[in-house]
Amino acid sequence: MTHGTRSQGPVADGRHTVVVGGGLAGVTTALALADAGVRVTLLEGRPRLGGLAFSFQRGGLSVDNGQHVYLRCCTAYRWFLDRIEGAALAPLQDRLDVPVLDVARPEGRRLGRLRRDALPVPLHLGRSLATYPHLSLADRAKVGRAALALKGLDLADPALDAQDFGSWLAAHGQSERAVEALWDLVGVATLNAVAGDASLGLAAMVFKTGLLSDPGAADIGWAHVPLGELHDRLARKALDSAGVRTELRTRVTSVAGNTNGGWSVQVPGETLEADAVVFAVPQREAYDLLPEGALDAPERLLRIGTAPILNVHVVYDRKVLARPFFTALGSPVQWVFDRTEASGLREGQYLALSQSAAQDEIDEPVAVLRERYLPELERLLPLTRGAEVKDFFVTRERTATFAPTPGVGRLRPGARTKASGLYLAGAWTATGWPATMESAVRSGVGAADAVLGALGRPRPRHLFEFEEAA
Repeated sequence: MTHGTRSQGPVADGRHTVVVGGGLAGVTTALALADAGVRVTLLEGRPRLGGLAFSFQRGGLSVDNGQHVYLRCCTAYRWFLDRIEGAALAPLQDRLDVPVLDVARPEGRRLGRLRRDALPVPLHLGRSLATYPHLSLADRAKVGRAALALKGLDLADPALDAQDFGSWLAAHGQSERAVEALWDLVGVATLNAVAGDASLGLAAMVFKTGLLSDPGAADIGWAHVPLGELHDRLARKALDSAGVRTELRTRVTSVAGNTNGGWSVQVPGETLEADAVVFAVPQREAYDLLPEGALDAPERLLRIGTAPILNVHVVYDRKVLARPFFTALGSPVQWVFDRTEASGLREGQYLALSQSAAQDEIDEPVAVLRERYLPELERLLPLTRGAEVKDFFVTRERTATFAPTPGVGRLRPGARTKASGLYLAGAWTATGWPATMESAVRSGVGAADAVLGALGRPRPRHLFEFEEAA
């Protein structure tokens, strides 16, 4: 078994923690523990770090499996980018600005924008909503009233988790058009579900935090390099310098308590002895690894559903889109990003379509998707009509996120289990956030904090600064 390189991080005492899973949650847990002086071994079954936010090569292109964005209010993920020295590679917009194209309107009058002004909440979005062409005057007024009602909801109220967002919007006077042109525009991308399928608790959290907390909270950031550059290469470099032993292509076969109150973690060819173990893996994998009695009702993990995201990738022989991204109404197309520069494409343009809540399309053959999406892009972007398609392919994440359905809140476990020294991390655990990169990083911080508490180690101050910023 190859050993990860070790260099001088903080001096570790004899305490050893094994982190199972090298996605954002696992990498965060490992870095936070190593920064506090704990000896850490990180085990990942794949040949790379980064979990579900990764890149691969296709010919000369570096392709992200899916388009990932974050918001200015994602303080934990921003801390993570700083920690791996990657913040400059995934910059934020100066100010929220989302171009929205409605294909049902005549050409030349299709573009609306959702953007903010430098005014306090909720006035920062006032002018944008007042001039948003995709909603009627009556709808715009009602949207404002619903936003104020959302702002008044108490996110700590468990009753919100049991209701669905769609019914709440209808009860607050939101028309089908308002849901399509505003609420779902944001909600589908952040929750990976339409309003009727989403928990009011999670939807309220997204809209209160993103749009109604701080004027800049919803400014959008995304990687201007392949995701693998951040979540694999830079993450690995940070782990190495912190002194973490990282093992890739290493699957854990069993985890069991040992006689001295610690844990034995079995991998092919080696048994690792640890004082603490963190499962930073998807909920089903965690269920399979959990020892008897670690959770009161482990079967709840299997009741946390999953939701797919489909990504459609199109390479044209020329530039067809002038802006970095846009979102669409009246079309199956949701969000479209220009990935030309990030992918290393030298000529032409590479567009990536991110299709959330893609239950109906996730298993469609490529030929069917091609027949559906190329004509849609021609409807939306006139310059595609004379362009040659050099490449068309799709990536599918069938279990991209947990499904944010009503009632999911009571199924999500916290970081601590009933087994001493065994902890959980992952975007699906009880972070209060939907399944985002932010939730994954927060879960890693929560798990590291729980381990440090049990080991009697002080929390590294810099790690928790983002909580004050939130």
